[in-house]
Amino acid sequence: MAITLDDLRRHAVARSLFKARSLPQALARLGFVQADPIRAPARAQDLTLRHRVGGYRAGDLEARYARLPLEEDFFVNYGFLPRELAALMHPRTPQTVWTKARWAQAHAVLDFVRERGVVHPREVDAAFDHGRSRNWFGGSSRASTQLLDGMHYRGLVRTAAREGGVRLYAARPAHEPVADVAAALDRLADVVVGLYAPLPAATLSMLVRRIRYGAPQWTPHMNALLARTRARLPSATVGGTPWFWPAGENPASRRHAAVDDDDTLRLLAPFDPVVWDRARFERLWGWAYRFEAYTPAPKRQRGYYALPMLWRGRVIGWANAHVAEGRLRLEPGYVSGRPPRDAAFKGALAHEVRSLEAFLGLVTEP
Repeated sequence: MAITLDDLRRHAVARSLFKARSLPQALARLGFVQADPIRAPARAQDLTLRHRVGGYRAGDLEARYARLPLEEDFFVNYGFLPRELAALMHPRTPQTVWTKARWAQAHAVLDFVRERGVVHPREVDAAFDHGRSRNWFGGSSRASTQLLDGMHYRGLVRTAAREGGVRLYAARPAHEPVADVAAALDRLADVVVGLYAPLPAATLSMLVRRIRYGAPQWTPHMNALLARTRARLPSATVGGTPWFWPAGENPASRRHAAVDDDDTLRLLAPFDPVVWDRARFERLWGWAYRFEAYTPAPKRQRGYYALPMLWRGRVIGWANAHVAEGRLRLEPGYVSGRPPRDAAFKGALAHEVRSLEAFLGLVTEP
C-alpha cells in the first residue's frame, strides 16, 4: 500500500499522543523528555507530560524525580531519561579539556559533595572562593555554578533533586564503560527514532548525529551508527523525501484514521515530540512554526511562547498563555486567520483552557 503524507501526519500524532498512563509508564514509553526552564505558563517538560500522564500537574516530575529511576542529563538535548539509558553515555570524555588546576578544583568540590551527600550550589559557593566568571551568553555567573555544570556533564556528579528550580547535586557512582559500543549506540538511536518518528531522512541524520552531545567520546562512530540505523529501519519515499519509522509500525494503518475525528484540542509544548522537528512540521501541516522566546519582540510572528494547537489531527494554529489574577489568559491565533466554524471547536477550546488551569493548580478538575 502506498504511504501518503496524510498517513505520515496521522501516524505522527497517533503514536506520540498515546493513551494517558502513569508518570513512570509515560516516561518509559517516551524514553526522553526535553527540559526547558521557561514557564509560559509552565515548563516544557510539564507541558509535554500533561498530555500523556493521567491527572498530571505542573511540577509533578520535579517533585517525584528523586524517587524515580531517572537522570536529568544530556542526550540529543538536555532533559530527563531513564537511568539505564543515561548510564550508556558515561563515563563521558568531553571535547573541552580541563587544565590541571580546573581538575584540582573539581576534585576538591567532589570530596565536599561526597561528605555532604547532597549539596546546593550556594553551599559550594560558601565553602570555596571560586569567584565569578563569564558565562556562555556573555553575562557573569558564579564560577562554582559553572564548575558544577562541568562536573555534571563529565559524570562526576548527578542531579539529585531540585529546590526552587535549582539543581541539587550528589556524587555519581562510578561504573565501567559499556562493553559493546555499537550496541549501546543502537539502543540510543532506537530511543531517538521511537520518540520523533516518522522522520524525514535529513532529520534522522541530524538527530542520530546529535547523540554525540550526550556521548562525545563516540563522535567517530556517528557515521557508522547512521548507516546501521538507516539500513535496519522500514522506510518509504513520500513527496520525494525518504521517511523512516520503527520496525513493526505501519504509517498507513487504518487505526490511525481516528486521529482526524478526535475532538480533543491540545495545546502542545514547543518541544513536544509531535512538533519538535520544524522541517517535518512544515511538511505535515503546511505552515512554518518557530520558537520565538529568544527573538526580539518586534520580530515575533506567533508570540513569546506560542503553543501549537492540535485539533482533529492537524495543527491549525497556536496560543500564547499566561496567568493573570489567578486565571489563565489565552491569546489564540489561527493559520487561516480565524477559528474553525465547527460547533465542536468552541467547546474543545474551552475544555482545554479548563484543563490547563487544573494542570496549573488554578481550578479543580475540568
